[in-house]
Amino acid sequence: MLNNHATSDFDAWEPSPDRLELAEDEIHVWRASIDCEEIVLRQFDATLSTDEKARAERFLFPRDRNRFVAVRGILRELLGRYLSRPPADLKFEYGPQGKPGLRVNLPQGSVQFNVSHSHGVALLAFALGRHLGVDVEWVRPDFATEHIAERYFSPQEVMELRRLPPSLQDEGFFLCWTRKEAYIKALGGGLTVPLDSFQVSLTPGKPEELRAANSSHWSLRSLRPDQRYVGALVVEGNAWQLCGWDWRANHS
Repeated sequence: MLNNHATSDFDAWEPSPDRLELAEDEIHVWRASIDCEEIVLRQFDATLSTDEKARAERFLFPRDRNRFVAVRGILRELLGRYLSRPPADLKFEYGPQGKPGLRVNLPQGSVQFNVSHSHGVALLAFALGRHLGVDVEWVRPDFATEHIAERYFSPQEVMELRRLPPSLQDEGFFLCWTRKEAYIKALGGGLTVPLDSFQVSLTPGKPEELRAANSSHWSLRSLRPDQRYVGALVVEGNAWQLCGWDWRANHS
C-alpha cells in the first residue's frame, strides 16, 4: 500500500503560545536546543525522578549527561503545561520495547508523545489519543556510508539511494534513516520490527512515501529543524494538522 503526503519539509517553527491546548486533530512538534545553561539544568534536575537522575549519572561525559537532563526536563515541562500538572509529579511507564508513556492522563483522551535528539537539537511530538513517532538526525557524511545503508535499508531503498547524485546522497541517507526510525517508534516495536518489512522514499524534494502492510493507517511527514538536520514524523491516522513550536528556556 502506498501513502503519499506533504511535498515539502515542515519548517514553520513558531514562538511558544502562552496557553497550550492540544486538540484531537492537532499534532504538536517542539524544536529545542538541549545545550542549556547551568541554571536551567538545575531547574530541570529538580523535576526528575530518582530513576531518571540515576540514568543521568551513568553517562560518562558531562555534555551527554546534561543533554539527557535537558531532554527529560523539557519533556516534563511541556507535559506539565498540557496536563496542568507540576512537572515533578508526572510518572512514566514503559512498554515492552522501552517506549515511554504517562501513567496518568487527561480524562478526555491520552496524551501520546515521542522524543528524539541529535547533536544538541531535540524534537518532541505530542498528540491526543494517537500513536506517533519522531526522529531527528544531524546530516554527517562520515555515517552515511553504503555499507550502513545495505545493512539497515531495504533493497528498494538502497537502489533509490544509489540513483541519487553524489551531492544528495548524504541527505537522502538520513531522510531514509529518520523516516524508518519514526515509523518503528510509532509502532512501538523497537528491534522486533524487521527493517526490510517496509519501505520509505528518500529522494530530497520528493513527496514522502511509506510502503507497508498497514501504511494506510499512518501519515508520514518530513521535518526540517535546521538546515544541518533532517527529521521525520509518523502519526496514526490522516485527519490532523501539524503545529510547530520553538521551545525557549524560562529562567525564572
